[in-house]
Amino acid sequence: MEYFINCNTSSLAVYTVPLDQQKAAHLYRRLGFSASVDTINAAIGQTANTLIDSLVDQALNLAPTPAPAWADWNNNNYPADNDQRRQLENSQRQEWGLAYGNDLLNNNLRDRMSFFWSNHFVTEIDVYDCNSFLYHYINCLQRNALGNFRDFVVEIGLTNAMLYYLDGVFNNGNNPNENYGRELYELFTLGEGNGYTEEDIIETARALTGYVERGEIGCEPVQFDATKHDAGSKTIFGQTGNWNYQDVHDILFAQRPNEIAEFICRKLYEFFVHPDSRDAANNAQTIIDGLATTFVANNFEIAPVLRQLFKSQHFFDDEAVGVIIKSPFDLYFNLFKETNFTITNTNISEVINYTSLLGQTLFEPFDVAGWQRDRSWINTNFMIGRWLTIETILQGFYDSNPEQFRDFGVQAANPNGITNNDPAEVATSIIDKILPKGLLTQADYDTAIGIFRGPYEDNGVYEDSPDPNNFSWNMTLPNASTQVYLLLQHLGRQPEFQLK
Repeated sequence: MEYFINCNTSSLAVYTVPLDQQKAAHLYRRLGFSASVDTINAAIGQTANTLIDSLVDQALNLAPTPAPAWADWNNNNYPADNDQRRQLENSQRQEWGLAYGNDLLNNNLRDRMSFFWSNHFVTEIDVYDCNSFLYHYINCLQRNALGNFRDFVVEIGLTNAMLYYLDGVFNNGNNPNENYGRELYELFTLGEGNGYTEEDIIETARALTGYVERGEIGCEPVQFDATKHDAGSKTIFGQTGNWNYQDVHDILFAQRPNEIAEFICRKLYEFFVHPDSRDAANNAQTIIDGLATTFVANNFEIAPVLRQLFKSQHFFDDEAVGVIIKSPFDLYFNLFKETNFTITNTNISEVINYTSLLGQTLFEPFDVAGWQRDRSWINTNFMIGRWLTIETILQGFYDSNPEQFRDFGVQAANPNGITNNDPAEVATSIIDKILPKGLLTQADYDTAIGIFRGPYEDNGVYEDSPDPNNFSWNMTLPNASTQVYLLLQHLGRQPEFQLK
């Protein structure tokens, strides 16, 4: 697949042109996991300013996923028998995976952002191995997804999942553990080697000591033990005192605000706009600098940065459309949302299994640095897996209800539901709804249209027509659903289908 160079030179000025179909679809593919034909049609003609404010406000006001019954369980709540315990734990994780998977599919920006942060503030459940810790970690991500980044950093570091994952629970005053202090700077706030020294890490680790009381039951919330905290003087970023956990964050954000803002805004840019943010030929650095200025000016509130980015000419520039490789979750959820097929928990479970096969295991990022995204999603094995699993999913939808393929075709061809009698136009409409910039060449369109027309032409439906351009065909005929199905199967193997 061609690597897309970032040639976007547009600015952060507000995009004032009313949204067309392509730009509305682009917005929803990036801001969430895409949207139905009806949702995109409703966005057509709106301004970015109005629509983005509505979507950001909706995300800010969305309640977290309700707590499951086991949200605060410890080891005493589980069976003593190890096999029975593991069976129950696995059942709970599947339950929570379904709940969060449904939120990812349905909540657009809030859970697009919570998923983004899960790949920034990385933990792995196989390491901390406690379901209640998993619940509270996801809850923290959801509540802070568009909130204050400084408060977010303070809170996430004391989640039990993080304390266990990065060894905070072993950070004793008489034997400091540097893991979390190092990642706090390198991965969470500043970037590798940017604005801190090894001595800062050592001193920070000392200040973070004391959150080591793990209880005796197992899977219990970690408590602070003042006797295990290093109460001596520490020097962090040139500031000397008897610093503790909160002090570390106060000093960090007071002494390195610009470095933090630039690092986080670059990650947001690469996630939402283009993975290439450092080529001098584009305007990315200017955009990142502008976003960073907004971030600092708004006391590290995340929402104002997202509003500015999503409303900008830079975000809606043609050079930003269809240039990011879909993650495995994007691959399946985009298809679900765009076709509006009937989704069950079985479909969500399939997605969770398939994404794991393709390198994106829910609740298990690759390592502490997270999934590296974009080109890391594409290799020979992954591509074959993408093709085969998309085909399997489409086959399942067709077997359960072929009529939903016809319904999608009608919707895609005409937002008012008027039947279109030209198979080439219907096929082209479906292609342009599913692919961010359509197919690359007219020959590619001709091939896809031929596949769409195939079932009827093979059966001689067109043979009696005296005018080959005046077909006796429409979307109400019996095999129209099969035509849409075969077209989607074909599109699922195209390079353009891998992009958003």
